[in-house]
Amino acid sequence: MMDLLNNFVYIPLFISLYFEVFLLITFFEGKRTIKTEEARSSREVPSVTLIVPCWNEETTVAHTLDSILALDYPKDKLTVVAVNDGSTDGTANVLQDYAERFGITVYTKENGGKHTALNLGISRAQSEIVGCLDADSTVAPNALREIIKYFDDPEAMAVTPSIQAWQPRTLLQRIQEAEYDMSIFLQKTLSMLGALTVTPGPFSFFRTRVFKELGPYRHAHSTEDMEYAMRMQKARYKIVNAHTAYVYTNTPKTFKGLYRQRRRWTYGFLANARDYRELFFKPRYGHAGVLTMPFRFFTVFSALILVSIIITNAIHSVLIKLSQWSAINYHNLFLSKSFDFFYVNPSTVVILEILTLMFAFILIVGGKNLAKKQLFSKDIIYFYGLLAPFWLGGAVWNFMRAKNVAWR
Repeated sequence: MMDLLNNFVYIPLFISLYFEVFLLITFFEGKRTIKTEEARSSREVPSVTLIVPCWNEETTVAHTLDSILALDYPKDKLTVVAVNDGSTDGTANVLQDYAERFGITVYTKENGGKHTALNLGISRAQSEIVGCLDADSTVAPNALREIIKYFDDPEAMAVTPSIQAWQPRTLLQRIQEAEYDMSIFLQKTLSMLGALTVTPGPFSFFRTRVFKELGPYRHAHSTEDMEYAMRMQKARYKIVNAHTAYVYTNTPKTFKGLYRQRRRWTYGFLANARDYRELFFKPRYGHAGVLTMPFRFFTVFSALILVSIIITNAIHSVLIKLSQWSAINYHNLFLSKSFDFFYVNPSTVVILEILTLMFAFILIVGGKNLAKKQLFSKDIIYFYGLLAPFWLGGAVWNFMRAKNVAWR
């Protein structure tokens, strides 16, 4: 029975390991291109509209707007629009204060969800480029200029940023920081492959004509940023990543908050992947159809199966070892001053698990390198794999029942 379980473990481990190695090879092959991108500056300064959708963001939106006002970008070329989506706290007062003092444009509407707030701002935009910044995020002063230079490529229809965790303090937040660092690496590498399937709310930008050609945002299972990227991939619009455009987002401080956020993200991906299932395994959709979409979908379910099998396998192995050590008087073994590796018998599965974690660590370091962060520090904590099955399971359960998850 355990041999049969081990055979099931090999499949996801081999695929995960293959994917990690493939990404590393792709990254190193494109290293020269990345260096060229970092050294390049934009030849043009197009007009930009930056939309900040707000719903009960009284405590965070001022910090967000301050970072926008500090952007190193010509003020006559940048229009800042804040959309109050029916907030019930003091958000309206904060926005009114910034409108009076700094001249930002404020629209107020009944609550309809983030996608409706974005669509209102986009419908009023008169600029060449339009983007969004979530009201719980901030940006580096040079972030917009770093984004804009990628639009020098006439084929680039959308540009995504490099998202980092803002001032992580708790263990849970440091675990999320490691995840965000890995995501920086993944997003850049997938960008090189033309395989990005999300345009994140924090500081993604589009050519305004994209919305005229593909239509406005949709509710999209509370993950409109995933749906729109998939819509763009279906239309074969180019999405690229600006890894030097730093955006900082607040991360959940409690496991409950993290669980609800990641469950929504996972459920949103599964539901949108179902809606765009025609992308799967179709070479005409490039690496997004052949690589990213299938692998992400596979990962959700395989991770749950893998964890279940590993736990079962671990319990079985412990029981076997206890039985064996009991036969050789294990009390004396642990009291001994020396330890003989004769008693350690790592299986192929264990070796594959170690290699997978090792390469995951390398991807985290790669993300730190792209973000110009200290490569080796106490911040490199990767226990994400121990937590993820909780929200993966919750998302899959809701997906199987066709039950939407709440935004908060």
